[in-house]
Amino acid sequence: MKTYLFASAAAIGLTAFAAHAADKTEIEFWHAMGGQLGERTDAFATTFNGLQDSCTVNSVYQGNYTETMTAAIAAFRAGEQPNIVQVFEVGTATMMSAEGAIYPVHQLMEDQGMDFDESSYIPAVISYYSDTKGNMLSLPFNSSTPVMWVNKTLFADNGVEIPTTWEETVEAARALKAAGVASPLGFGWQSWSMIENYSAWHDVEIGTMENGFAGTGTELTINNPAVVAHLDRVQDMVEEGLFVYGGRRGDSRPQFVNGEAAMWINSSAYFGGFQNDIKDFEFTQVPLPLDKSVRSEPQNSIIGGATLWALQGHEDAEYACAAQFLDFLSGTEQQAEWAQATGYVPITNAAADMMEANGFFSDNPGTDVAIKQLSLNEPTSNSRGLRFGNFVQIRDIINEELEAVWAGDKSAQEAMDAAVERGNELLRRFEATNS
Repeated sequence: MKTYLFASAAAIGLTAFAAHAADKTEIEFWHAMGGQLGERTDAFATTFNGLQDSCTVNSVYQGNYTETMTAAIAAFRAGEQPNIVQVFEVGTATMMSAEGAIYPVHQLMEDQGMDFDESSYIPAVISYYSDTKGNMLSLPFNSSTPVMWVNKTLFADNGVEIPTTWEETVEAARALKAAGVASPLGFGWQSWSMIENYSAWHDVEIGTMENGFAGTGTELTINNPAVVAHLDRVQDMVEEGLFVYGGRRGDSRPQFVNGEAAMWINSSAYFGGFQNDIKDFEFTQVPLPLDKSVRSEPQNSIIGGATLWALQGHEDAEYACAAQFLDFLSGTEQQAEWAQATGYVPITNAAADMMEANGFFSDNPGTDVAIKQLSLNEPTSNSRGLRFGNFVQIRDIINEELEAVWAGDKSAQEAMDAAVERGNELLRRFEATNS
């Protein structure tokens, strides 16, 4: 596979800085990108720092998404908050509710005289991270969506067609199991991939009040017949040995890398890592399977990943630096390079166009699947995304209930009924403290 790198960041102009400031302003940028992703994130700060001499961005890894968000909340309470913090998408409602803590990115850019055009971002990004007036609250940085990763070699060697529907996925898994594949299907971030995106892909409601976008009085509806039937199907696959649960988040990644699973549903952002780690077989990305018993055509998938939030409580010079750094990260060259190296979706239309013009998509088939899924149709109230308070904790509840299904301890209906009951209790707590 070709690697595409664009013009050196040193050639990118930054025009709004005062030259040769006597004392550099320093700001703190807390992120949740570990490993190679963390190295690339830190490199953005290093490059930015070298392009001007009025401020310095200190890029600091704070742990995984949950740990980073928790650390930022604790720091704010102590009056020691960073200037910018990376928060994953399910923390959006919690951040929005923190009155006096956040500095909406559209307002920050306006106050600092920056050219900030929300329409330059892809629609799925705009819809997820904007308020009811269409103003973006945080700056998208690493956006992804689940896709189905496929071991092309295993499919070709065994004469099995790559599936497009869930019915075909089950049949392909059976054929591959018969051919000796240990665990034909795997997936990660199971609430995100098997419930949240399954629902959006089929235009099925996740919760009332437009999945929480219309207010805090929402209730979960993930115990609906479509989701329950889907989870019943996966549980049947467990009993047939077609699916082996590999853990939360990306814990099941080795199943695919080691060739134990021929199909793995998880984030498009695994592309860069797979390029480095998979040497023994060909792989690609294909769209999520369609459940034709629910819908004849897919709607759209929803994003994951995280955005960058500016926090209140800092000096004007620090806000100027933060605005310039956020503007830099949104730059076409930076976003295109980041997307093609990692598998995250280019968040701007210009970055996607640059990747297309440079032949990245044509030379790396499947890398445009995530963009196509997110842009397939205009999002509906069911497929725009979700905005539930306490959803970090609710996802833990969903994980627990799904694990009970895969272990055979509960039926899918029992598990989802329990997840709704337990999740709604947390929604009411959030509502009580944020109304």
